[in-house]
Amino acid sequence: MIFKSESKQTTISKKVSLKGVGLHTGLDVELNFLPAEVNSGYSFRRIDLEGAPIIKADANLVTNTQRGTCLEKNGVTIQTCEHVLAALVGLEIDNVIIELSTSEPPIMDGSSKYFIEALETAGILELDAFREVFVVKDVISYVDEETGSEITIIPSDEYQVTTMVDFGTKVLGTQNATLQHLSNFKKDISDSRTFSFLHELEMLLEHGLIKGGDLNNAIVYVDKPLSEETMQHLKVAFNKDSIKVKSNGILDNLTLHYPNEAARHKLLDVIGDLALIGTRIQGKVIANKPGHFVNTQFAKKISKIIKLERRNNVPNIDLNQAPLMDVNAIMDMLPHRPPFLFLDKVYELSPNHVIGSKNVTMNESFFVGHFPGAPVMPGVLIVEAMAQTGGILVLNTVPDPENYLTFFMKMDNVKFKQKVVPGDTLIFSCSLISPIRRGICHMQGYAYANGKLCAEAELMAQISKVK
Repeated sequence: MIFKSESKQTTISKKVSLKGVGLHTGLDVELNFLPAEVNSGYSFRRIDLEGAPIIKADANLVTNTQRGTCLEKNGVTIQTCEHVLAALVGLEIDNVIIELSTSEPPIMDGSSKYFIEALETAGILELDAFREVFVVKDVISYVDEETGSEITIIPSDEYQVTTMVDFGTKVLGTQNATLQHLSNFKKDISDSRTFSFLHELEMLLEHGLIKGGDLNNAIVYVDKPLSEETMQHLKVAFNKDSIKVKSNGILDNLTLHYPNEAARHKLLDVIGDLALIGTRIQGKVIANKPGHFVNTQFAKKISKIIKLERRNNVPNIDLNQAPLMDVNAIMDMLPHRPPFLFLDKVYELSPNHVIGSKNVTMNESFFVGHFPGAPVMPGVLIVEAMAQTGGILVLNTVPDPENYLTFFMKMDNVKFKQKVVPGDTLIFSCSLISPIRRGICHMQGYAYANGKLCAEAELMAQISKVK
């Protein structure tokens, strides 16, 4: 279920920059976080390329998950985006532009810690729009049959994540990590660093796939005997005079922040990858042996479900119940009268949403001249009925609505999906996009009939007191 929460969207107050090196490219990179408008979400901008192309943080743009989550659009790539996105989600920042001077964000220490610090330096700015949240009502799962990895999300009162990992080695066996509250991300998860096993590291170095690594931005677990040849190879790769294995099986120069730091970093990756869904989530994620492939496949599945819900999010109301407002109560509030009153009942009314209905009958005046041989309700009148429903929402904010008129200011993104014919019952749902200011109402409206979305529009109207 998708709904508008009562909390506001956020961005950052000012531009803030970081410099570092890309883990896989080995290239020096500058990253700039910039404020962004409402409903824009997260996007990356490649300022090193002509035209500074923008790539949305979208699960459907994931093309590679071998050594991190990579996005691509029109030949432009963003590599290893998950640590940056995890920091934004962890601080509950909704809209940000991420500028990069190359394809990959700086690895920093292999965690989200430095991104968190930079974003907090920029400051968080509340925007004049409500957050949209996908509330999980049913269990949703994705299983990778090849690896046995599985991610499930179940209903919960807030966004929670649990990761369970089992690497099947003595040096790093089974670990669990849990984030009960997103507000704890900074303290409990953000400084958990990326890690690799020695056998993976050797392969990556051999194929030139990890050019920006050193012993300060990745934990290396030694899961095999360290030969003299490998030791010399690592010295050259990391520009070190000596390399040693600590008693806990980790290459030297790093001390674990937590005994389960690997599981915590996997949790960090899950949060970053699921940011690609593009919508806030209310539900508990349980990830067994997560990895970038299974994470992003799950993100694609959830984003598809959300897209379908947006299209067919029919309000769950009982049309046989006594309405909150009947047509007489509606006429006490709205100035419209037949034949230009297109709202029969109101079932729900809150400070930021309203749900109403209209029974479409054959004796509607517009059917006389609108395809009388095959009567279809004009689309513009569906939008008018939607706007009248929204008028109830805005007029409900004043103590004497009978003394006000409602005037259209703007219509955007109007779409007609299904025709409406005599015998249909139209259900209208309008919710605020931003809070009502000075009698101006900016809302998203939907019209449904026969369990399907018929029309949608972004509407803006203003009430004016009758002189």
